[in-house]
Amino acid sequence: MRKIIVITGPTGVGKTLMSIALAKQYKAEIINADSMQIYKELNIGTAKISPLEMDNIPHHLLNIRSINDDYSVYEYQKEGRLLLNKDKNYIIVGGTGLYIKALLYDYIFYEEENYDLSHLSNTELDNELKKYENHNIHLNNRKQLERRLQKYLNNKEISSNKDTLLYDAIFIGLTTDRDKLYEIINNRVDKMIKKGLIEETKSLYDNNIRSKALLRSIGYKELYSYFDGYISLDESINLIKQNSRKYAKRQYTWFNNQMKLEWFKVNLDNFDETIKEVINYINNKK
Repeated sequence: MRKIIVITGPTGVGKTLMSIALAKQYKAEIINADSMQIYKELNIGTAKISPLEMDNIPHHLLNIRSINDDYSVYEYQKEGRLLLNKDKNYIIVGGTGLYIKALLYDYIFYEEENYDLSHLSNTELDNELKKYENHNIHLNNRKQLERRLQKYLNNKEISSNKDTLLYDAIFIGLTTDRDKLYEIINNRVDKMIKKGLIEETKSLYDNNIRSKALLRSIGYKELYSYFDGYISLDESINLIKQNSRKYAKRQYTWFNNQMKLEWFKVNLDNFDETIKEVINYINNKK
């Protein structure tokens, strides 16, 4: 019988490592469920898996868009279900709960329409878009103004029953003590800085990339504030740590309210033991 296994939980608990182990165990392919790892340019700040770490296991919905492009939950759902409808084992891994739920549960979105905006001048397009967001698109960049406004005009969602599971999936949550998690997050940010997060972000900044996705991504938005001269580098790094901890707290709240996970406390000294526990649970799951 084929398997669909979800590995989720807060940032920094070992989801990627677990996904590789389970993919090997069940001869599965991996579907990314991290909304920021969709983008090709965001690597260090999203703790994206490297080609070497993939260990020749096929990864899907990873590096599929430029940070200049918009990408909706509806698009993720549509592309992800094309994969799930194939007769293969899949490991869905990531911390974006809404992506996971839209993929596996009875979320129904309206088909996107192509609104005719030709009657609007560039200034009128700009004014309409500003009703939804404070953007940085140049007034003469009509194509991008139209594309961004189209996304907001299509931001409609209906649902017949968001608690109805459409696929037979096993839901695994990885966790650890809150204080330990915060320590992991702080250390992780320090490692990202050493690996070149500042340089990665500066390259995007120097290319004047200020897309909505980028400016809401933890690790990048704080450094943009530093490059803009609003805060010091130390303040931006501390903000990355603080916002990452707050995000982890929100993830716990969302998962506990929205999904029924089987939680496993990660053995940080011997992660192989946690892998064995999870595999044993999956194998005995009725």
